[in-house]
Amino acid sequence: MKINKELLQMAKRVRQASIILANISSREKNAALEKMADELETNAEKIKKENKKDLEEAKKSGLSSALIDRLTLNEKRIADMCEALRNIAALDDPIGKIERMWKRPNGLLMGKMVVPLGVIGIIYEARPNVTVDTAGLCLKAGNTVILRGGSEAIRSNSCLVDILTHALKNTAIPEDSIQLIRDTSRQIVNEMLTLDDYIDVIIPRGGESLIKAVSKNSTIPVIKHYKGVCHTFVDSEANLNMAERICFNAKVQRPGVCNAMETLLVDKTIAKSFLPGMLQRFQEAGVEIRGDERVREIVSGVKAATEEDWFTEYLDLILSVRVVEGLKEAISHINFYGSHHSDAIVTENYSKAKKFLQEVDSAAVYVNASTRFTDGGEFGMGAEIGISTQKLHARGPMGIEELTSRKFIILGEGQIRE
Repeated sequence: MKINKELLQMAKRVRQASIILANISSREKNAALEKMADELETNAEKIKKENKKDLEEAKKSGLSSALIDRLTLNEKRIADMCEALRNIAALDDPIGKIERMWKRPNGLLMGKMVVPLGVIGIIYEARPNVTVDTAGLCLKAGNTVILRGGSEAIRSNSCLVDILTHALKNTAIPEDSIQLIRDTSRQIVNEMLTLDDYIDVIIPRGGESLIKAVSKNSTIPVIKHYKGVCHTFVDSEANLNMAERICFNAKVQRPGVCNAMETLLVDKTIAKSFLPGMLQRFQEAGVEIRGDERVREIVSGVKAATEEDWFTEYLDLILSVRVVEGLKEAISHINFYGSHHSDAIVTENYSKAKKFLQEVDSAAVYVNASTRFTDGGEFGMGAEIGISTQKLHARGPMGIEELTSRKFIILGEGQIRE
């Protein structure tokens, strides 16, 4: 495949910058992160102005309200991005740490040192805050980054990257450490995915079609931020008031994100007492309910759920609801239809909670809490670069620790192998 000359030159610059950044001190990285946050605050009005242009185009293009919400940068979200950068600066720097040492019978002293991954490529959609979170996390972990956001956020992303790279002037961090591909064509993504001489790992964040396309076409290792078909199971021994608060938050608080609940499972013994009030509250909030036969017998006017619904990440005010025989069937449903992202049980029974934690095969498993907490910031990681739903090389929210690798260090005194 013929590679775009500008893209190839960018990749070469980022690779060279990664060699320098890998050896920058924590103090210098933290100073750069603080300066980046300061520059974003100073340029908040400029950011909102460019974001407004993206929003106007998005509305003309007919993007859903949930996607428009993800695209929006207001005063609070800009402040949150600045706070994330400062939180990242405050985190311990893992780079250069020796995790453990051991001595071999021949006297060799061996250890593992934490090192950066190198150059990280991020392909993402809709959310311009990802631009800042990613840049900050990569920098703190000693990695350079090539960003390729969606066309719907091109003005916002370009503005943010210009501000961030300008902030790196007169710091120890190479300005080439953060790069944005401004070509919005699909072809440029396919070319990016073949740059395995320069990019060490690709992290896609977006819809199912994006993840599949990247995984299929990449010659670079991929860490998948796959779809979030998240479940909440209301057990027969749940506190129903608590269950209602958790379920409503998990679906309605921000429906267009990957940790929002997409399927509600309810034990048959409490379905008649729980579902009418719960579903009424959802419907009053504008949620479309799609239920199985037993749900539709309990609550009238509910649309019939199809087999496809159980697999679907709506990212919208739509919810699938199913009545199950009990814990065993709930776990079976989650493991079969889910995406191994985030799933929750509401119960007062310790044994059931323990069984759910052990047997649900997901990156984040909750007892009596909303799945909306699956987030690097909420987990105390400063921010996140994505939520990995696979098992190699990371799983769950990915912060600076997940953006590192290990190398062996060996200290000898003249030993040779016989």
